[in-house]
Amino acid sequence: MKKIIHLIASFLLLLYSCKKEKGTVTDQKKNAVENVIKSDTATYRISGASTSSFKSNKPSDLVPAGYEIQYDAEGDLNLDGLSDRALVIRKKEDTLAARKMMILIKNTDKTYRLDKISDTVLPDEYNEAGYKMHDPEDISIENGELNINLYDIGPYGNQFSRFKYLNGDLILTYIETYNMGAGSHSALYYEPVKGKLILETVNTMKEEMPSESKTFHLKKERYVFEKTSPEDIVQKVYRSVHAE
Repeated sequence: MKKIIHLIASFLLLLYSCKKEKGTVTDQKKNAVENVIKSDTATYRISGASTSSFKSNKPSDLVPAGYEIQYDAEGDLNLDGLSDRALVIRKKEDTLAARKMMILIKNTDKTYRLDKISDTVLPDEYNEAGYKMHDPEDISIENGELNINLYDIGPYGNQFSRFKYLNGDLILTYIETYNMGAGSHSALYYEPVKGKLILETVNTMKEEMPSESKTFHLKKERYVFEKTSPEDIVQKVYRSVHAE
């Protein structure tokens, strides 16, 4: 009887040790990713080889401690036949803080590796008065493109942006905005890689609501996901056009 009790105790101790070890490994992954994310500016200088060392079977294991997943999109982003993930994460204790987006690429062994991080690609979720700036917000991966769609019928308007992998970099390929103001509606269609910009305006003050469209050919730009703020780029484009 004592021998049986001893065997059971030994088994339970072994089981507890395995669980504890598994939990420790997961915590180590979360802390390691957190150390990368903590230094937002330095993050963008880290080579792909550095971030690729962070991998796990579960995307949630790669979310740093203190953060939670707000949005999650799944699809083949780098067109290798495997389903990747895009995560929008925010701090659990401060949901008003700036959010970050993580790109997780799926490996052939079915694990995910951390490939890209950006804390600039999304605008603030709330304005200074505490009101949500875009509602709804949506992210998706379709046809090898990451889509970030932000909607607002108020002053902030709609903003749609697309990113695509080109030679290992996740590049901004398209921005579209639509705003409804007093007396007019305006739209912007911009392809940075091609340098093509179209601005459209609809005069709502007149009954027939005439529209005007202008096409501009700007300098070709290559905006990488890690450092890109679509909101800032839109403002930059408008300034460059008005300066001409």
